[in-house]
Amino acid sequence: MRDKKIVIGYDGSPAAEAALTWALDEADRTGMRAELVYADEYPAWAPAASMVPSPALRPSDYRVRVIGGMLRRAVTESRQTHPMVPVTATAVTALASTALAERSEHAGLIVLGTRGHAALAGLLGSVGAAVGAHAHCPVVVVHDGTAPPASTAPVVAGLDHSSLAPAVLRFAAEQAADRDVALRVLGSRPEADAAVAGIRDDFPGLAIRTEAVHGEPGQALVAAGKTAQLLVIGSRGHGAVRGLLLGAVSRHLLRHATCPIAIVPEAVPAGHPS
Repeated sequence: MRDKKIVIGYDGSPAAEAALTWALDEADRTGMRAELVYADEYPAWAPAASMVPSPALRPSDYRVRVIGGMLRRAVTESRQTHPMVPVTATAVTALASTALAERSEHAGLIVLGTRGHAALAGLLGSVGAAVGAHAHCPVVVVHDGTAPPASTAPVVAGLDHSSLAPAVLRFAAEQAADRDVALRVLGSRPEADAAVAGIRDDFPGLAIRTEAVHGEPGQALVAAGKTAQLLVIGSRGHGAVRGLLLGAVSRHLLRHATCPIAIVPEAVPAGHPS
């Protein structure tokens, strides 16, 4: 999947900068190229805004001068910090969630922050959930303002009883193996042990530990994320983590998890983007 790219939802906010840094590190590690995407939502709400007494609407050259300038600076800085990563940028007229979900069909990974400038691109936690629910590739949501995890921190996979469990586990195992760290698997203990059996054969050098989830799954995953460098979940699910992405648990996780969250879709292509 080296021929595919990492698409980064970018709006210049601190959260977008955190997402960009994570994505560039991932691209550098996997050999993928990176594309920054700015979702210009202004045309969608400008007519309504024009009916409200306010300062003048944005200048006609705003997209070229302001948005274009911001993207050019981001690309220049990215090429300086990660010279081995091919980096491009584009601005599209669309809702952020729509733009990123559509681009996911030809991407190996989508990366975005949990918050952003709503007046610009609206890259909020809810957008992360929406993109994760509809994307064709894994989506990583990066939280800003938290200390980066230790390079030896494990990857954590949250499993349930759904058909998504194998895809979640494989993506998590590939991430852990590529990073040379351990894999923690949280779920119902018997089901987790059964799912891990096959993974051990494919990743013989990977240290894997299965743990049963007791109590509220969102809290258990947030707690596990405090000592993880990546938390991997599925975009749909049943059983212990049902509604993880679209309900109260997902909102809790996006709001409180302190490590990046990887959301794996129903049909993720086989193999890691490396």
